[in-house]
Amino acid sequence: MNRVHRISGNELTLLQNGVTFFPQLCAEIDAAKNSVYLETYIFSVDETGLLVAQTLQQAALRGVAVKLLLDGFGSAELPGVLVDEMRKVGVEVQWYRREISPFTLSRSRMRRLRRMHRKLAVMDGKVAFVGGINIIRDIPEKPNFDAPRLDYAVKIRGELAGEVEAAMQHLWEMVSWASIRRRVREKGWRLYRSKRQPDSNAHLVLRDNVRHRRDIERAYLKAIAGARNEVIIANAYFLPGGMFIRALVHAARRGVRVVLVLQGKVEYRLQHYATLALYGRLLAAGVEIYEYHASFLHAKVAVVDGEWATVGSFNIDPFSLLLAREANLVVRDREFAEDLRASLMDSIQRDGRRVEPARANLFMRLLARMSYGLMRFIIGLLGISKRH
Repeated sequence: MNRVHRISGNELTLLQNGVTFFPQLCAEIDAAKNSVYLETYIFSVDETGLLVAQTLQQAALRGVAVKLLLDGFGSAELPGVLVDEMRKVGVEVQWYRREISPFTLSRSRMRRLRRMHRKLAVMDGKVAFVGGINIIRDIPEKPNFDAPRLDYAVKIRGELAGEVEAAMQHLWEMVSWASIRRRVREKGWRLYRSKRQPDSNAHLVLRDNVRHRRDIERAYLKAIAGARNEVIIANAYFLPGGMFIRALVHAARRGVRVVLVLQGKVEYRLQHYATLALYGRLLAAGVEIYEYHASFLHAKVAVVDGEWATVGSFNIDPFSLLLAREANLVVRDREFAEDLRASLMDSIQRDGRRVEPARANLFMRLLARMSYGLMRFIIGLLGISKRH
């Protein structure tokens, strides 16, 4: 862990948990000379959030252009006084879709549920971070929690950082235009297009609701379909559609070892019990399922055949599959993939509990099926295609 991997002209460093991520993030912000972009779903007002806010303010005070993009739902509890303090010293702060109505179910207004779930940062277009770590205290503020969330990010130094910056600049401009009520159809509107070659061994993959709706999902499905020996997926909120489940089942049945590391501690009850409804089919196909119990699992990562890996913000659930803006780094490199695999296997051995096929009691079976049915009903309200 924390080894530097030289891949496609870039230096990549895998970071596990906030204890390694936040010091490096703040150090790179402190070192920035010209610009800092930061996107996050959650920006908490705990000691971690205050530290990052202070670091951004100090950068702005020394003349660095600092742009902070926050999701309007995920960061809704961020006090206005802190935002005002940052703005006073020159930090530019924008909100992605701040208005949301929980009482409106019409499809036209369901677009308000589309969130900015990316966790990205870039400094001077030379150093970037891509991952799943929000700006929040590492250890959940819950009773009896003394271990950090299991989560990952990747530090990038090189040309790929420029690609991350271009993607962030594009979304910043979109939000800026939306704030003055300019429409997407106006002359001058530009769609984001990646500058990286698709066969690059390290590239940024985005999900949006225009041109890149299924890019991250397709990357997963392609890797699973081509797997020869092993697929390991650690995902915080796992509720895939039929196509994804079939890909995992087919891989397991053709002799590939398929390992899922899923949430052991209940964070969101409806989704947790809906996921339990999938266990039977997966276990019957030979898929290994491990529940992580040391803390909340917040990772969104995968390793295939010890040579393909992805790290990012993309959950395998309806929110990420169908609504949210997401960003994942996809890497094809044996040393990097083995670094991530070793970390996951260590977490499984220390804090994972293997799920064995068992006959659940009637109440639990009913609860799982009802939760799954309710989740599918909600997905139907959102107008989701049956293929998912």
